[in-house]
Amino acid sequence: MIADDTYIARCLQRAGEWDAALQVLGPDGDPELRAEIAVERWFFRIEGHDEAEKAVAALDPASATALQLTGRLAYSRLLFRRGARPDDREASEAAYRAGAKAARTEVERGWIEFHWAVLLDNIDDDYAAAAPHYDAALAVALSAGDRLLESITIRHTAGQEQDADTRIAMLRRSLHLRGAAGIRPQILAAQAALAASLPEGDPERAILTDAFRPGAEELRIGWLLSDDEG
Repeated sequence: MIADDTYIARCLQRAGEWDAALQVLGPDGDPELRAEIAVERWFFRIEGHDEAEKAVAALDPASATALQLTGRLAYSRLLFRRGARPDDREASEAAYRAGAKAARTEVERGWIEFHWAVLLDNIDDDYAAAAPHYDAALAVALSAGDRLLESITIRHTAGQEQDADTRIAMLRRSLHLRGAAGIRPQILAAQAALAASLPEGDPERAILTDAFRPGAEELRIGWLLSDDEG
């Protein structure tokens, strides 16, 4: 049986209540979950970087979890231009490469492939290099039934679709999958992405904006409010 504190922390994480989730875990809670939540809080709020880095450093450095989170921290420093280090680009890709080899399951590897793709796509602006990693992540998502991995992958690949109807359909599917998973920060991000892709004056765009902005303000996700998506 999952420990009560772990279950409660995961529920709070899904709600975007990262501070409360970390408090529930306490210093003796699941170290991998603590590191995951701390890194996620940093990514969404740009708060608590040092705590996130310390939590990751407490893990086995050769584990897929530690390598994925190390790569994500370096990537996010580059993406948000917050404390970026000279070797962040190389360190991030090296972590993903090693993490993909260290993955214990296909789903774990699929998530690493996704984050590797985003690094190549958003930092290098090289979609051609990112595409095989997106494809690998999506293949894992579909075979394993990981709806969140599918959602987050198609949200990032939708932008390459030339046909507007196809692009919007992909973004809608991304939003619906996140809604079914009940992960609030991801739902807000999907609403923002879909709203930004709809034409000015489209009533749905206004509805989505009215829906996601108060939530982003409540959870303090500043990059959603500034349209600086990651």
